[in-house]
Amino acid sequence: MATIYEVADKAGVSLSTVSRVLNGKTTVNPALKAKVEEAMLALNYRPNSIARSLATSRSDSVGILVSELNSPFFGDLMQAVELTLRAADKHVIITVGHNNLETEQDAVEFLIGRNCDAIIMHAEAMSDEYLKTLNASRLPISLVNRQVNSVGEGCIVLDNEKGGYLATQHLISLGHKSIAYISGPSDKCDANQRLAGHKRALKEAGIAFTPNLVFEGDYTEEDGKAGLLELLSGDSPFSALVCANDWMASGAMSCARDLGMNLPQDLSIVGFDDAVFAHHVFPRLTTVSNPISDMAAMSARHILNVVYGYKDEVQTLFQPSLIVRESTMAYEA
Repeated sequence: MATIYEVADKAGVSLSTVSRVLNGKTTVNPALKAKVEEAMLALNYRPNSIARSLATSRSDSVGILVSELNSPFFGDLMQAVELTLRAADKHVIITVGHNNLETEQDAVEFLIGRNCDAIIMHAEAMSDEYLKTLNASRLPISLVNRQVNSVGEGCIVLDNEKGGYLATQHLISLGHKSIAYISGPSDKCDANQRLAGHKRALKEAGIAFTPNLVFEGDYTEEDGKAGLLELLSGDSPFSALVCANDWMASGAMSCARDLGMNLPQDLSIVGFDDAVFAHHVFPRLTTVSNPISDMAAMSARHILNVVYGYKDEVQTLFQPSLIVRESTMAYEA
């Protein structure tokens, strides 16, 4: 394998000139830069990324920590981050936290050990204090879909409360007054915010909140099925259902059809996220958009600004919107 010394010799320049070319310095004479690049090509020289990172204190790699891999939501997140960073000649290293404190912290240590310049994460279990310390004293972080005040512009979030409000308000506008709700887990901030939006819509319409019409799920398709069965077994009838994500909505729709229900005639259903399958299920799912790709790309731009000196404008708060399809209809008494 060719060395930097051989490149310098073949190009007829000093080692420092080759080093400046490799590190992207703009002060190199264009003619000398061309000679170095020609020598590198002729010798099939490949820069040693580890050595370069030691010299520049940058590895040009960014860690990504996500909760799971088996979800289109996180697939969209990772793709948006990778494409944004790749356009800036940066690379990503991906690891998974599984919504577990020990696993998330171990994943962070792994990424630090790989000399990542920063970490973009969708993390649930780590405390605000831990994330504050990490961002302030170890390396910059950016949080997707989580607000930690001390991280500031590094937090790229969705107005989840408004999203929950839009879902329920849509059903109320169709004349529904008995509306059930399958929430995400109560230890997740976004789940609590979406439920708060549901309650606000009910309150504005003068509809009493009924705890018996709420089932706490875990954002899985199976919880959508289990939630609908439990809600139907209660003594509070309902004509419409809001689910805190599309996976649970999909599970509820499947369960309803297995029970012989016609959708949306017997039950109107609204989801949340606008996952890729939302317009493939039958009937097509009315849902609330969650622009995760845009949010993830914005998170990457924040890291490019903070770590690599870019000057892109950063938007920290994103707004959801209601997408009306065929899974909801006006209430008929």
